[in-house]
Amino acid sequence: MLRIHELTSEERAVYATLKPECLPEHVAIIMDGNGRWAGHRSLKRFQGHQQGAKSVQLVTETASRIGLPWLTLYAFSLENSLRRPRAEVNFLMRLLKTYLESNVQRMMDNNVRIRYIGRTRELPPEVQDKMAWAAEVTSRNTGTTLTLALNYGGRSELVDAFRSLAAEVEIKHTNPARITEEDIHRHLYTAHMPDPDLLIRTSGEMRLSNYLLWQVAYTEIFVTERLWPDFRGIHLLEAIANFQRRERRYGGLGEGSGEVDEESERIKIAAV
Repeated sequence: MLRIHELTSEERAVYATLKPECLPEHVAIIMDGNGRWAGHRSLKRFQGHQQGAKSVQLVTETASRIGLPWLTLYAFSLENSLRRPRAEVNFLMRLLKTYLESNVQRMMDNNVRIRYIGRTRELPPEVQDKMAWAAEVTSRNTGTTLTLALNYGGRSELVDAFRSLAAEVEIKHTNPARITEEDIHRHLYTAHMPDPDLLIRTSGEMRLSNYLLWQVAYTEIFVTERLWPDFRGIHLLEAIANFQRRERRYGGLGEGSGEVDEESERIKIAAV
């Protein structure tokens, strides 16, 4: 159920410019810039992460109000786990537990269901327990599905998918020559959801950072200089407005691509 009346006046002004029937089905976000946000304010990095957690809830609530079916957030990468100082990683794990404890009721109020992708079995047991609790409590909600990518890496996802598919091929004695893209898709962490229509990256960085590498093949990408702790629901709506002004071609031809010459077979190609 849409809850447009719950948007702020500024959000409603942007929403009024959208075509509700053309909303993306799935938006993925690379949440970047917590540390820089803190550094610009002479604050500790953990304070940037705390402010970033607030942005997660506010953006999720806006997504639920406009009826966005899928929202997937890059919360904690496999590289974060391996390369960040242990004290920071431990703080992020405690922050995740606190976020889930503090926000499950708000998820219930907003009809949000929470799920996870990544090598989550490698996270601390007490964190896994809290994640499972939140997923169970919200499992019957029917609005936005919020997916947190935790201990996630796009390459590791493909490795896990290929391992799973290889085991299936061995058990079923499948001819490898008959493996299709759909077979690979079935073994991805995201097999239960559509590929993202729109990928948003905050902080102005122009890279994918090992995020949903298989899934974003035809995803529209929107990059903003805004740091994640400053990102709000109105900025999600602005990104969707930008998305709706684009023409998605999936490798085909779009308007303004020039006329197709039906006699192209007869055209002589000049030497280059």
